[in-house]
Amino acid sequence: MIKEERLVQEFFELVRVDSETRNERKINDVLKGKFTALGFEVTEDDSQERTGHGAGNLFVTWPATRGVNAPKLLFTCHMDTVVPGQNIKPSLGEDGWIRSDGTTILGADDKAGLSALFEAIRVIQEQNLPHGQIQFVITVGEESSLMGARAMNPEMLDAEFGFALDCGGAVGGIAVAAPSVAKIQMVIKGKSAHAGVNPEDGISAIQVASKAISAMKLGRIDKDTTANIGKFAGGGPTNVVCDLVQIDAEARSTVQDKIDRQIASMREALETTVRDYNAECEFRCEIAYPAYSFNEQDEIVKLASRAIAAEGLQLELFPTGGGSDANIFNGLKVPTLNLSIGYEDIHTTQERIKAADLVKVAGLVVAIVKESVN
Repeated sequence: MIKEERLVQEFFELVRVDSETRNERKINDVLKGKFTALGFEVTEDDSQERTGHGAGNLFVTWPATRGVNAPKLLFTCHMDTVVPGQNIKPSLGEDGWIRSDGTTILGADDKAGLSALFEAIRVIQEQNLPHGQIQFVITVGEESSLMGARAMNPEMLDAEFGFALDCGGAVGGIAVAAPSVAKIQMVIKGKSAHAGVNPEDGISAIQVASKAISAMKLGRIDKDTTANIGKFAGGGPTNVVCDLVQIDAEARSTVQDKIDRQIASMREALETTVRDYNAECEFRCEIAYPAYSFNEQDEIVKLASRAIAAEGLQLELFPTGGGSDANIFNGLKVPTLNLSIGYEDIHTTQERIKAADLVKVAGLVVAIVKESVN
């Protein structure tokens, strides 16, 4: 049985530990202590050396109950938060919502997932529920472009199905698709000249960049694909023709072929415009993380759907436009869904979550473990 008071108090304890992204050491040590107190051995990987974050990712493997033959499961949450996330003061209102005092975020993203996970472990232990092998992976740097997960050693993963507790929406929802994200940097090199004496001898990088952007299809490309210009930097004195501009952009799609086409289209628009103006350019692109997509016929979706039904929750399958650690796990060949855990207004000082939803998430984790054994 889920104990709401114990669960809420643990959530309060976790959100009071400062853990803004890149500063995860305090929360990492707290989490190690909690897993150890539950009887587990905890391994911290060496990703800190590659990410520059305050700690490494945590790995815990819970062996299967003797005689149980079930798929190996993985549950993942992240330990870092966005800013402002220092000196968080949570409180539970009479309306059932947990909030901060309004000067900080709450940190339900993703300490709601963490606290629900610990409560589920306790319930499984207290009720001696049979289970297959379960691996817990708690990452750093999710809020810093998934840096912790991206730095993981794939050989440390040992699971057939994964579940991330890190998505907004009503508990019972499943993000069955999420986009790949391409980070794009474009540099336009023109030629400087005096803007009042001989502007015809110059090539304005600002003008070229503006023309190139106007030739790009941006915003909502189709139901699967988006593209955006996030930064346009360059310029100087008004009496000098600007000779250098940098543009930072991104493209997203849940369909790999479509993101490839969008990247190619943006590159073509840039290079064609640059040629027309006798300027020069550089185009750099990095795939930050891969896409994933599942449907109701996939075994992992069937398992999660059975658990959601067993808990009396409303099932909703949906695509999301944002990335999460689930993208990385899928890219590492561990099929992983991102489960809705009820938080709202994340990354703002109005962030909130219902205490009742913490209970639902913990119950759902227990149900997934039960259904995997049946």
